[in-house]
Amino acid sequence: MNKTWLIIKREYLSRVTKRTFILTTVLTPIGFIIFWVALIFIMSSGVEKKKIALLDPGNTLQISEKGKLRDGMVIYNYPRKDLEELKSNFEDYGYKGILYIPDQNLDSATLTFNIHYYSNDDISITTQESIKKAISSHARKIKMDQLGINETILDKLNTSVELQPKNLDKSKEEVSSSRAYVATALGAIMMFLIYIVIFIYGNMVMRSVMEEKTNRIVEVLISSVRPFQLMLGKIVGVGAVGLTQFAIWGIVFPLLYLGVGFLFSGKLQQLQELTTTSTASNAGDIEDILVIIQELGNFNYGYILAIFLIFFLGGYVLYASLFAAVGAAMGDDWGEGQSLTLVIAIPVIIAFYIGIAVVENPNSSLAVWSSMFPLFSPIVMPARIVFDPPVIQLLMSVVILLITCFFFIWISGRIYRIGILMYGKKTTLKDFALWMFRKD
Repeated sequence: MNKTWLIIKREYLSRVTKRTFILTTVLTPIGFIIFWVALIFIMSSGVEKKKIALLDPGNTLQISEKGKLRDGMVIYNYPRKDLEELKSNFEDYGYKGILYIPDQNLDSATLTFNIHYYSNDDISITTQESIKKAISSHARKIKMDQLGINETILDKLNTSVELQPKNLDKSKEEVSSSRAYVATALGAIMMFLIYIVIFIYGNMVMRSVMEEKTNRIVEVLISSVRPFQLMLGKIVGVGAVGLTQFAIWGIVFPLLYLGVGFLFSGKLQQLQELTTTSTASNAGDIEDILVIIQELGNFNYGYILAIFLIFFLGGYVLYASLFAAVGAAMGDDWGEGQSLTLVIAIPVIIAFYIGIAVVENPNSSLAVWSSMFPLFSPIVMPARIVFDPPVIQLLMSVVILLITCFFFIWISGRIYRIGILMYGKKTTLKDFALWMFRKD
């Protein structure tokens, strides 16, 4: 056990002190900060209000009677000037462009309404859509008056439907309809996280084994420790590196997020004000966002985190042992491992695509049985955790996964102890079978 601990310590310290680990751990949060800041500036500049002169010589829009045209993204001014006169000096008045309404008949039968926009710059899609929406809304009010339609009565025809889930099991508390959306997002994030970890840190274990074998360092190590201890030390050591990195990010990311929110609170407030005043429907969107944020606090994160860590560690150990066995069986040709790693990658990829279907229907037969199958469960079950699967299914999945982990470690250890000292021979699947069942 002491020797295994020394291997774990060596693998861990040799990696966390590497420049690549430090740079990755530091630069990843910085990269996200740069992305967030850039996104804030891009979005805030994209919703910048524009001052536009609106000329309606024929009073087609009846602005004098209906009041000023309003829109959150565009400020309309109504200079009493001639179009040709305004074309020559509209920028001197601070206008970005001129919106000209040709004299035309606007009645209840009009389907297309033509307007002209004059500017020295190309009109953006955002400004174009904002102008079209404002004119269309104003024209709609005029047509409603012509037809004698009361807007209040018309609004009563719209029916807002809100689905309220009701559980027949009285022991379970009622949940909002937004819970399914939040649970789907959380399940997808956890599933994707484990999917990435298996490939990144599994390959890291394989490369570590291959490097020591190629450099003949392993021959020195084997003289003092057993091959199984060496393999187990590498798996645990690299896994501890991954947990350390995620723990650092788990602390740093929330702090950086709060810092960005504090430093750019003015920009964020300006962005919120502009987007909320651009259209009336955005008020409902913001209300939905607030409901989702509130729903995020209704999950039992202690329970979810505990189960997630079990499948996180179980999935990593299971696949890392296979990657270690493949790394030990490879020769000097690094390309030789591509076909072998593909065999390991296939169930991981299949599990990922099953997980995508599972977050849509977490209680289907596919979801239940794939979350029991040990090669799929490390990815599929985390996608189901937030949907409160039956405890019996969860316990069965954990037990099967743990038994399979021990079995794969045992199998990989038998391959590792022979393959790590094999040189100059291309390994076949027949060799794997012989190594696994070879008698001591």
